[in-house]
Amino acid sequence: MAREAVRLDAFFNASVDAAILLATLVVAAEAVGLGACPLSQIRNDAARASRILGLPDHVFPVAALALGWPAETPQITPRLPLALTVHRNRFDDDKTRALVEAYDRRRADIQPYARQRDEAEHGTVDDYGWSEEKARHYSRPERADFGQFVRDKGFSLT
Repeated sequence: MAREAVRLDAFFNASVDAAILLATLVVAAEAVGLGACPLSQIRNDAARASRILGLPDHVFPVAALALGWPAETPQITPRLPLALTVHRNRFDDDKTRALVEAYDRRRADIQPYARQRDEAEHGTVDDYGWSEEKARHYSRPERADFGQFVRDKGFSLT
């Protein structure tokens, strides 16, 4: 029996549902004192993870979740300000640069990066903050095989 390809919308719905579940599990775990750490690295070798977990067609790993009782109180990473991530009525990025720069300074004061990512490729900068970290992180393609993996799982992505 030929399997029917599932369209992009079904893939997107499954991904969003998994993200909602993941967020709910993190909140529930933290409510009872557990530490929680989502691990997107499971997608770095999604085919292998899928084989190990015995996932059928149309099921794919989105993230793993590590849970445990913290040995010590962890430092909480400052989050981006809501003014940068929440938009009311319509998208507005007029203040994005200023808000990101302010976040870079605040994060560097509270939780500076211990090292600069890929110094051999990018060199070092005096003002190394979150935005530079993210730019360097996304300067290299990751998970280039993930699209083919989900196609192999039965999603057409059209």
